[in-house]
Amino acid sequence: MNENMNLYLQPGPCVNSEAPAIIELALSLTDPEKTDRENAVSLYYHVRDQYRYNPYAMGASREDWRATEVLKAGEGWCVPKAVLLAALCRASGIPARLGFADVVNHLSTERLRENMKTDIFYFHGYCSIFLNGNWLKATPAFNLSLCEKFNLQPLEFDGTKDSLYHEFDQSGNRHMEYVNDRGEHLDVPYEEIMEVFSKYYPGMMATAADSSNTAANIPDPSQWEEDVEREIM
Repeated sequence: MNENMNLYLQPGPCVNSEAPAIIELALSLTDPEKTDRENAVSLYYHVRDQYRYNPYAMGASREDWRATEVLKAGEGWCVPKAVLLAALCRASGIPARLGFADVVNHLSTERLRENMKTDIFYFHGYCSIFLNGNWLKATPAFNLSLCEKFNLQPLEFDGTKDSLYHEFDQSGNRHMEYVNDRGEHLDVPYEEIMEVFSKYYPGMMATAADSSNTAANIPDPSQWEEDVEREIM
């Protein structure tokens, strides 16, 4: 493996693949007798379904977005779930990085729409995994049970092609539209994300002048499940 590719095996501030809990989990989910593709698929489905998607569990500090924080919480929004998958891949010797895009997301709740004041989710996160000479996009955000509730097609990943959100749900309704590619990164571009969030979600985030970078009006994570049930009634 060349020197540049080795960069995508190293731990980072959020992709803390050196953490004992990450290494232990990666070892339990992979098999040295299997190919990187097979192991990456195993890691993908674990992150997709064992950690609930919860955009209310956002947090606003860099530490909130670390892979180990998702392990502790058992849930997370798209960026930390992608971070967790990248960390598990790196701990397994599989190069991985983080990708970001702005999307129009039609899976939301009334509370989230009121707080965001827009249906554009800036810096939606996914994981990009290097397999068989190619970078493949893998999006582990929406767990299977959530997809079933919202009548969405769950995102599958087989390690041979990109796994990106479907444009329509299973009833033909709009689901996800990619509107802007923000590139792929070694780790979370935290300062850039916070600058964009503060600009476009001023009602949710602390002002850029607030050095504490604490969330202002992000809903309580415990409200997510109740709001989801209300949304699908």
